[in-house]
Amino acid sequence: MVASCHTPRASHQFPSSLDLHLDRAEVYAAFDPNSVENAGDLEEQDSPYPEVRSAVANFDDPEMPASTLRSWTLGLLFSILIPGMNQFFHFRYPSVSVTSVVAQLIAFPIGSMWARWMPNVSIFGIALNPGQFTIKEHVLITIMAGVASASAYATDVIAVQKTFYGESYSFAFKWMLVISTQCIGFSIGGVTRRFLVNPPSMIWPNTLVACALFNTLHSQSYAGVGKHPGMSRERFFLFAFIGTATWYFVPGYLFQALSYFSWVCWIAPNNIVVNQLFGYRSGLGMSTITFDWNQIAYIAASLATPWWAEANVMISFTFFYWFLVPILYYTNVWNAQFLPISSINAFDNRGNYYNHSRIILDGRLDLKAYEEYSPLYLSATFAMSYGLSFMSITATIAHAIIHFWAPIKLQFSRSLREQPDVHAKLMMSYPEVPDWYYGCIFVVTFVFACVCIECWDTGMTIWALILALCVALLYVIPIGMIQAITNQQIGLNVITELLVGFILPGRPVAMMIFKTYGYITMSQAIQFTADFKLGHYMKIPPRPMFWCQVVATLVAGTVQLLVQSWMFDHIPDMCSSTQKDDFNCASTQVFGTASVIWGLIGPALFFSKGQVYLALTSFFAIGAACPVLLWLFTRRRPNTILNYLSFPLIFAALGTIPPATAINFVPWALFGFIFQFVIRRKHFAYWTKYNYVLSAALDAGTAVGLIIVFFCLQYPLNGSIGADSVLKWWGNTVHMNTLDWDDAAFRPLGPGETFGPKS
Repeated sequence: MVASCHTPRASHQFPSSLDLHLDRAEVYAAFDPNSVENAGDLEEQDSPYPEVRSAVANFDDPEMPASTLRSWTLGLLFSILIPGMNQFFHFRYPSVSVTSVVAQLIAFPIGSMWARWMPNVSIFGIALNPGQFTIKEHVLITIMAGVASASAYATDVIAVQKTFYGESYSFAFKWMLVISTQCIGFSIGGVTRRFLVNPPSMIWPNTLVACALFNTLHSQSYAGVGKHPGMSRERFFLFAFIGTATWYFVPGYLFQALSYFSWVCWIAPNNIVVNQLFGYRSGLGMSTITFDWNQIAYIAASLATPWWAEANVMISFTFFYWFLVPILYYTNVWNAQFLPISSINAFDNRGNYYNHSRIILDGRLDLKAYEEYSPLYLSATFAMSYGLSFMSITATIAHAIIHFWAPIKLQFSRSLREQPDVHAKLMMSYPEVPDWYYGCIFVVTFVFACVCIECWDTGMTIWALILALCVALLYVIPIGMIQAITNQQIGLNVITELLVGFILPGRPVAMMIFKTYGYITMSQAIQFTADFKLGHYMKIPPRPMFWCQVVATLVAGTVQLLVQSWMFDHIPDMCSSTQKDDFNCASTQVFGTASVIWGLIGPALFFSKGQVYLALTSFFAIGAACPVLLWLFTRRRPNTILNYLSFPLIFAALGTIPPATAINFVPWALFGFIFQFVIRRKHFAYWTKYNYVLSAALDAGTAVGLIIVFFCLQYPLNGSIGADSVLKWWGNTVHMNTLDWDDAAFRPLGPGETFGPKS
């Protein structure tokens, strides 16, 4: 419900984390302050950043084909299969997600076989076999597979309408809602590309992992690889990939306690305090150990995120969740002791899951029934996550005004003095995407959105739609700049939920639609921009890039909607907790609970004077004040280490908690410290040659291992393969036989007892 899922100008010794200083050396210092060379010594024919030089080739072949029949055929095939598969398992818990890394790996041998065996003929002037399978074709295929591979956000709106509120509109409504919410963000690409793609300081660390894998598969050799002797990057990737995929069988199937390695809880399974502090399911995760890369990479790629950004995240995590949350919980603030210390569920005043059906009347809040039933309560970590989201909203605005206002103004006036790097110069040989392309996308998708709002009883209004789009437009550049440098995205779901809860109270469907247009418009714009940066690094012509993203999104959205419609029509007891194949729609339940909190009940009953969580509203002011105070302090002390602090990142990076715990943060930061700090500084040649290749191998190997385990061992025969001989042993059950796994509260209630205010 809270998205995850991201400074001041300073000297060269302690530069700010996100400062877009206009001097070249200080711009470069913004990304990695301790390794930046003197600006006069930088090689003019390569990127000034060692991260980019280690993963991206500094040359281009403009004659290399990219948009071919082969790339479009394979790209469309993957944009059907992967989104359809992910949509199918989106409603199952536990689910499995197929990422674009899998398509990236599978497309390579298929494309190579196409080049070898397909006849060299032409159909209507289009070559059936354009020759050798090129790296640019490979990039287009992967982008088409990944641009909309995850379940479309709007499909949860449709599912919640059906399961929570008993509404089901026509397929035309569903299609226009899904397509408009997925594509309207692309229209912002015409604005964001000059801020987030062209400047060299917009690194986009996550794209470097994909670049390294592309260059490894296609055996691209260039100076940026480094001079470290030893095995080739291709062989290194192969060994790491096979080892990771093989290892996943251990924590993913044979010895699952290695994934949830809450070893302290195993020693004291019935001690409530121990389980709340050290547990991974409903505790704070102070056990800190896991042997499952899927857990470590849950929040982001630790080998691609800059160390200073990971340090900011861990400062935030340690203070807010290991220090502040226990204080709030064990002093019973918000009556938290009657609930688990960490949970994604909402509760009533009896400690049970909140029964929203008791307060609904004709799709609206029944105030009398609500008063007779119970206020809605959240776990301590859930409440803290909302408070941090409030702080991140205002901190991002304050941070952007202080540090990004000057470069944004200069970009608008076309006078930014940051010089283009070699990649920007090479891309100048390709025609840009005309601005009217983006205008047409906006007009069409905006009309779709208006039709959905006006022709069906959603409770939404056109002016509210415009407000939601304005929120997305306001935040997209500062949030995009933060993600381009830190690899962390700041979500807008909470601010959009809060806004619509006040302006359209008691309308849960309108709340979901408003949130989707506000949040996903920004998120899709950043996804579009990140893919454009990948194309920028790989020297893909911008126009084929644009069309492959738009077409793949249209195809993927339609496929996902068809898959969802089929599932609700043909799978018995869909979204029921007793569904025999575990299609219990866990994510849809979370989405629906958010609609109850913010849409049905509304923030007026949640945060107004006299209400339980009123104190959380003060976090808005705290968030706005923190960047200002830090800026004033660092102006007086420009060499302070506090220049490394980034409050938007500190407040926004923990949005995945709950359900994430320390198992997802501490090992992630530990790996980041080892590779991005220790190895990078002490063994730079090794790091520049292998770091991003290793990151790609770990992610790809884990994804492939997970798919094999799920489809070959867990899903067939209702999961009965090896159920008695392999799965039922201590190593697969010890972590579940604890109070942590039972979501235990510190002060459980007896029969008929309640807590909190009586009226």
